[in-house]
Amino acid sequence: MFHLRSRRRLGLAVPVVLSLTASLGFLPSAASAAPAADSAARAADGPALAYVVNTTTDHRTIASVRKAVAANGGSIVATYDRIGVIVVHSSNPGFGRTMRAVRGVQSAGATRTAPLSAAGTTDEGAVQVLSKAEAASLAQRSAPGQEPLEADQWDLRAIGADKAARIDPGSRSVTVGVIDTGVDDTHPDIAPNFSAAQSANCVSGKADTTYGAWRPVDADHYHGTHVAGEIAAARNGTGVAGVAPGVRVASITVAQPDSTQLFYPESVVCAFVFAADHGVEITNNSYYVDPWLYNCMDDPDQRAIVDAVNRAQLYAQRKGTLNVASAGNSNDDLDARALVDDSSPDDSTPVPRTVDPHRCFDVPTQLPGVVTVSATGVKGAKSYYSSYGKGVVDVAAPGGDRYQIPDTPSQNGRILSTLPNNQYGFLQGTSMASPHVAAVAALLKSTHPRATPARLQALLKAQADNPGCPADPYDGDGDGVVDATCVGGKHVNGFYGSGIVNALRAVR
Repeated sequence: MFHLRSRRRLGLAVPVVLSLTASLGFLPSAASAAPAADSAARAADGPALAYVVNTTTDHRTIASVRKAVAANGGSIVATYDRIGVIVVHSSNPGFGRTMRAVRGVQSAGATRTAPLSAAGTTDEGAVQVLSKAEAASLAQRSAPGQEPLEADQWDLRAIGADKAARIDPGSRSVTVGVIDTGVDDTHPDIAPNFSAAQSANCVSGKADTTYGAWRPVDADHYHGTHVAGEIAAARNGTGVAGVAPGVRVASITVAQPDSTQLFYPESVVCAFVFAADHGVEITNNSYYVDPWLYNCMDDPDQRAIVDAVNRAQLYAQRKGTLNVASAGNSNDDLDARALVDDSSPDDSTPVPRTVDPHRCFDVPTQLPGVVTVSATGVKGAKSYYSSYGKGVVDVAAPGGDRYQIPDTPSQNGRILSTLPNNQYGFLQGTSMASPHVAAVAALLKSTHPRATPARLQALLKAQADNPGCPADPYDGDGDGVVDATCVGGKHVNGFYGSGIVNALRAVR
């Protein structure tokens, strides 16, 4: 199934950060002794799975753990020495349990519940594509100075991005890395601002920088191209405009190339490290790490996933990268005492469970220092699907809402952007909200080039407009049933965090 923020449940949030830090604080620094290696026969007894093995960054410890990996039937895909994460494939059914007992290993676990398999491509289903006739009709209604399809981009006007572009479209020295399904850099709206030198394919857990490896495998992997256009589609007289049309955009592909388009932990670890090491100032993360919607710290496999991805994104922050992520499309209160997760694991058979979002984390959006973004529609109200939560959501941005109808030629409440093969189309989701925030952060970075990730996050919050909690009970889909409860005041609340970002204020 498709688990991007557009199609599914699709500074620091202090309560979440404290609980996560406390949880990770219990990770052991080392086991007491190394177990005996499993036999070669046992190592081949089970299906092939992927694992992350997390250790210290000491070179001797890493070398020792690497030997233990091989001795216990593991094949190393990549070693990230700087964060102490080793990506491994193994058919040993006891590999994770055995490695957790190895001296120097702090956590280890499987990153999926289904066996590794050869990738294939199948039809994923249609996006709401703008036909050539519709595009031609829309272009006739564009105003002077607008891009041909800009009349349908209510989202730009909602955050002042159209006016901001006249003042400062952003600096070409700032790059936003789109960690996603791949970006079609041949699209005429994306090509002028694309950075091939900062792009790669991280699907295997190891960066492949072969030219073009960052592109989507087919037109059904359209999500990353749509996100990239929202951020930095050029104002070049073609198609649409991005929120920050002067900055650069890079593609770091992490989605499986088959119809599932899942984002596994080892791919995301690779992406954060690659972005950090290649000077990417901001990453956009419109997804959750599969196969668990929420990763619970009392499960050793899920604990290892949180540990590995958190190490990678914290490494990126230390290198100067701001990470922005979507809050999710489940309409979940991420500050609730309990939530029902009926979709995990999504790579095999889901088993319904009740989780505490203070101990079970949506990764990467609930990790420390990551900017968590909720979605709004054209009326500035929370989108009916958007997850929320006081102390969790940092800021909000347009993500689209089919129940909030704009006064535009198409009267489409979703977000219009680029698609592969020189096309354009509408999508909605917190997937679409996050790139709006990443783009505004890029404008802020252009204006404040020395700003740290923490400073950028503070600036995002400072320039945001907060509508406050709604006066009436929230009924997002208009069916007469209260769908969510907003907690907080005018300055900070669960629906909008510190408010809806404002591109015009960012450049002023």
